[in-house]
Amino acid sequence: MKSRDRKKNTRKNPNNSLQSAIDLFAEAGLLKRIKRSGWWVAGIKDPESVAEHSFRCAVIGYYMAHLEKVDPFQVMAMALFNDIHEARINDLHKMGHHYIDFKEAEKKVFKDQVAHLQKDIKSELTALRRGFDEQKTKASLVARDADILECLLQAKEYYDGGYLKTEKFFKTAPDHLKTKTARTLWRQMKRWDSSRWWEEIVKFER
Repeated sequence: MKSRDRKKNTRKNPNNSLQSAIDLFAEAGLLKRIKRSGWWVAGIKDPESVAEHSFRCAVIGYYMAHLEKVDPFQVMAMALFNDIHEARINDLHKMGHHYIDFKEAEKKVFKDQVAHLQKDIKSELTALRRGFDEQKTKASLVARDADILECLLQAKEYYDGGYLKTEKFFKTAPDHLKTKTARTLWRQMKRWDSSRWWEEIVKFER
């Protein structure tokens, strides 16, 4: 039997969905080593990873979902899987998007990533991803706002750390926020000192 035929037959084996899941877990682990490339343009040599960004998106989304009265777990799932395609095609900053139709590549990668998962899980993830991309539901708006807010929060932290070019992000990204909660959080975040939270903890412990 040819190797291609063996591979095809293996894929048809329902038990192999577990192996496909393990493969996806390993692939998701690559996001821990893939850097958020947009910050390079602002002079940040070693920015956060895609995995770090996705984790905090999920935390922010969970909180916002409660205030916006939508399913927090749906929002978290959208936030966690939103950038998983970057495990295969990396993160591409906005200048790159200007020249390359990255959206179609993202969709193709995600389709391939979930293709051999257990049927119900594949259907759920596909629906979540489609919902996020279409931006027609309240949950998807919250998830997208969480994504933008995480970038704004990271930009503020970089700015407070001396990377002043990240301030440019403050002037454009907030215009894309759709929910009242996100806009309120941004107004507070803009005035926030990113070192205050840990300084208060140290002061308390003394």
